Amino acid sequence: MTDAANVIAVDHTGFAVSSLDEAVRFWTAALGFTLERRSEMGGDFLHKVTGVDDPNVKTAIVKAPGGFVVELLQYSRGSQNGAVPNSAGAIGAAHLALTVKDIHAAIARVEAAGWKSKGSPQSISGGPRKNTLVAYVSGPDHITIEFMQPPVQ
Repeated sequence: MTDAANVIAVDHTGFAVSSLDEAVRFWTAALGFTLERRSEMGGDFLHKVTGVDDPNVKTAIVKAPGGFVVELLQYSRGSQNGAVPNSAGAIGAAHLALTVKDIHAAIARVEAAGWKSKGSPQSISGGPRKNTLVAYVSGPDHITIEFMQPPVQ
């Protein structure tokens, strides 16, 4: 492996959302993340960074119990830029996998908060993650989260 890209770590994952308030509610109430901060930015700097025309964005930083950071971004002209498809199998679709203690409780919490499961928990039948239970859930804006419950040791 080459170090030409000079990557030393993953800093965060970002998701563009249609409603920052709704997204924060999902990530905190349904997934148990904590809201770290909110901010707004825009102008020439953000255009040069993102390539988005006339970018004005409201952001929120939420943090997972293990410390992983997710940035939520509501662009002022986001609805004009299009949306990701509802299918987790669409080209360019992405998901974030979260390790959970109880996959059924995690799904119930998401559903109680008003979102849905895309499938039902299934056990991986072989390989290094044998007997891990996995299931996808969908949050606002078709953001897909994969829950993974490791087998009891």
